[in-house]
Amino acid sequence: MPSPSFLLQCHPDGADPCVAAICVSLDRRPDGGLALAWRLEGSMDGLRVPEPGSALPRERLWAHTCCELFVAPEGGEAYREFNFSPGGQWMAFDFSAYRQRAADPQLPAPRLSLGREKAALTLTVALPAACLPAGECRLALSAVVELADGSHRYWALRHPPGRPDFHHRDGFALVLKGPTP
Repeated sequence: MPSPSFLLQCHPDGADPCVAAICVSLDRRPDGGLALAWRLEGSMDGLRVPEPGSALPRERLWAHTCCELFVAPEGGEAYREFNFSPGGQWMAFDFSAYRQRAADPQLPAPRLSLGREKAALTLTVALPAACLPAGECRLALSAVVELADGSHRYWALRHPPGRPDFHHRDGFALVLKGPTP
């Protein structure tokens, strides 16, 4: 069975002159983890894309081209943010409520791989089950695109009204069922 795919939308405050589309596929793995792939299509020459480097977590990945996943267990205000850089770095942040930082989690490292083509970039992530809630949860899929001039475009499955805000609960548009035994 093919993995479900979701088309992200560029925030209406700024059209993206380089990226024509971002599609995210995701699949719950048999071990309870999550397999994700962000595919950016368009003029890759107009983007600033971090070069492959160390796979250590980094605090400000979201300030550059970065793919993001937000995960919230059903029935509460807490959520976790994941930032995945095409450069191979990643970071996770826990929040007790909307933009209220909690202690950063100690998690096993996801596996990241980058594929580059003339008109596309694909970032694939294998997220271990230990990084996810045990039961049903809501997901928000998003991406930050940094253009060559240093400006940013914000892509998400669903944007709330107003300025870009990936933390807003209106963006948590997908339901992920818990792993099946």
